[in-house]
Amino acid sequence: MKRRDLLGHTALVAVGAVLGGIPGGARSDNSAFGPDALVARAQSLAQQPHQGEEAALPPPFDRLDYDMYRAIRPREGDAAGLDIGGQYHADLLPPGWLFNTPVQISLPGRRARVDFEPESFDFDTRYFPDGAPQGPFPGLGHSGLRIRYPLNSHDRLDDLIVLQGASYFRALARDVTYGLSARGLALGTGGSGPEEFPVTREIDVFDTDDGQLHFGCLIDSPRAAAALIVSLRPGGAENPETLMRCDLHLFVREEVADIGIAPLTSMFQHSALGPARVDDFRPAVHDSAVLVVDNGAGERLWRPLANPAHVEMSGFQDDGPKRFGLLQMPDNFAAFRDAEGAYHRRPSAFVEPVGDWGEGAVWLLEIPTANEYADNIVAFWRPKAPLQPGRAHRFRYDLRWTQPGLAALPEAAALEVLPISSASGVNPEDTASRIFVIDYAVVGDAALPAAEDLELAIAQPEGAEISGQALYRIEGERPKLRASFVLTPSASSDRCELRMQLRKAGRDVAPVWLYRWSRSVDGGP
Repeated sequence: MKRRDLLGHTALVAVGAVLGGIPGGARSDNSAFGPDALVARAQSLAQQPHQGEEAALPPPFDRLDYDMYRAIRPREGDAAGLDIGGQYHADLLPPGWLFNTPVQISLPGRRARVDFEPESFDFDTRYFPDGAPQGPFPGLGHSGLRIRYPLNSHDRLDDLIVLQGASYFRALARDVTYGLSARGLALGTGGSGPEEFPVTREIDVFDTDDGQLHFGCLIDSPRAAAALIVSLRPGGAENPETLMRCDLHLFVREEVADIGIAPLTSMFQHSALGPARVDDFRPAVHDSAVLVVDNGAGERLWRPLANPAHVEMSGFQDDGPKRFGLLQMPDNFAAFRDAEGAYHRRPSAFVEPVGDWGEGAVWLLEIPTANEYADNIVAFWRPKAPLQPGRAHRFRYDLRWTQPGLAALPEAAALEVLPISSASGVNPEDTASRIFVIDYAVVGDAALPAAEDLELAIAQPEGAEISGQALYRIEGERPKLRASFVLTPSASSDRCELRMQLRKAGRDVAPVWLYRWSRSVDGGP
């Protein structure tokens, strides 16, 4: 199984099974339809005890593996290629394999889909020699929805967004392939107990009247229910980014302190920063390379991702965040050398709050992974104050799906250069220490600042010593500035926080470069 094939069809998420009809709060065919009605159902759902009893899927859906699942294909005109207006077409996705939660799906001009209809799907006889299973399958529903649109060419329908698996969804900008995912909501991510994965009970596509895709998701979890209302504008030739205007209406059943708002999920295995334990012909393997945070203090934080030896959770305190997101870079084939994975074409995604989100923190979860098949990176916003039951909590934000590389990165005031690569390796002169090298370049046609006009400010981390710092120019087709330093951790230190600034006349001319060093799996630096 290849990860690119997997991401092209579904998301890597395991969720519990909930069968036996649509839970309380979900709409029936005769109930009101539209964003306001969906928000009202979320509020009503939160006022009821959570209905999360697990039940097995009926045969043959209870025993599907990856290949069997892919052998079930929606039929064009029945469950696939459903014209919903505005050049958008919808595909209903079957249940089974990792996707065991029924989703009620409503499309413009069509009734709500509650039951699964085998005759609307083709079952490959190599895996289903008896043909399609015989129903009826009341309440089985579907596992999600795929929307197709002429994103890259006017005469071909491409995947635009897939909503499938818990509250996960993946959208595409123009000329990219599947990579990172987003979620409607996260609960308990990175905490001491099991993570709670809210599930999507209902997907309502409201209309496409103005050329945009307007839809909503009813989300449910043991401690919360929510309605995520979205207006999606696909990327085009002049502006390749796909923009989702999101309005999350959140209702909690009890006090919740470990909420995750606008979560982004991705994969990072290795890059020039490490880890050295990865033995791979490819110099880098990742869907995202950097967490970028534009905070309320006017700083841009630049935190390269890591594949640590142990689970790491990092918080970036803020008041009124402007933006956070996961950036994929570089955007050239030579950096990955993977023709099949095409990691140089994976999208970036940025969350931009609308209105003041107040105090809280952007959190980054990094989980060790030995391969590229499991997502191990999560970034999200968590308010400082716990959310209280009995009231509505609303978070509005724009979610921008962009092309990879620095050119698609939103501008930040007063910054003259951006980090284009970060690397590290054991110091050959002292194997108890590690050399870090960060290269900076300008974006566009601006002149590269002179190294002698800049100050390299590196904070001394607790439990380690910084030495040998240097800043100098490297000539070439694209001139660069290179900052380097040596980190020597104490024998008792297992991790330390690195912070580096490039300044001119007292102001930052580059993002604040951050990194959490932690010991490798073999105990080395």
